[in-house]
Amino acid sequence: MASAVEELQKDLEEVKALLEKTTRKRVRDALTSEKSKIETEIKNKMQQKSQRKAELDNEKPAAVVAPITTGYTVKISNYGWDQSDKFVKIYITLTGVHQVPTENVQVHFTERSFDLLVKNLNGKSYSMIVNNLLKPISVEGSSKKVKTDTVIILCRKKAENTRWDYLTQVEKECKEKEKPSYDTETDPSEGLMNVLKKIYEDGDDDMKRTINKAWVESREKQAKGDTEF
Repeated sequence: MASAVEELQKDLEEVKALLEKTTRKRVRDALTSEKSKIETEIKNKMQQKSQRKAELDNEKPAAVVAPITTGYTVKISNYGWDQSDKFVKIYITLTGVHQVPTENVQVHFTERSFDLLVKNLNGKSYSMIVNNLLKPISVEGSSKKVKTDTVIILCRKKAENTRWDYLTQVEKECKEKEKPSYDTETDPSEGLMNVLKKIYEDGDDDMKRTINKAWVESREKQAKGDTEF
């Protein structure tokens, strides 16, 4: 992860340097768009890294107190989901959940998230937090159902009769990054190079000269250690 972030940061420095040099609108628009993509990529990777660290930190205390029958929370990671015209339905299997008091199963909704907390089930609590849902939901129209060994989260779609290809925005972005056209894990610079190559190939002589000049000057600036991030 650290290597991928570092490569993306280098790409960002390159784009910023090119933006300082070019004055042609088409080139600036393309580079500005690429700059935003790279900044989003860096932000997402840093958030994923922080989330994984937080998950590990949360799991460590659970391992320590495992012999104790009460008092710690288990993070729910396994679930299934499907959808109808009106609802996105998330299914969580918890053995014996139908036997706990109704008030022990709590769900809080926002327009783009929900969190589930099941208290005192076999001496443990269970939690599940899902942020950045793919599309907005109706807080008032959303609810939960408890069946035998199962909790069903019913997220009411704000826009009915629309299909969700993914449950969350993060899942969508991760799947799209896996496409061969832009694989940042194998080569974080590929997207930037493709954009610049297309601009260069489609441009006239003036545009090509502008890109060449900006590229050479940015390289010289980096070689002198003057590039700032």
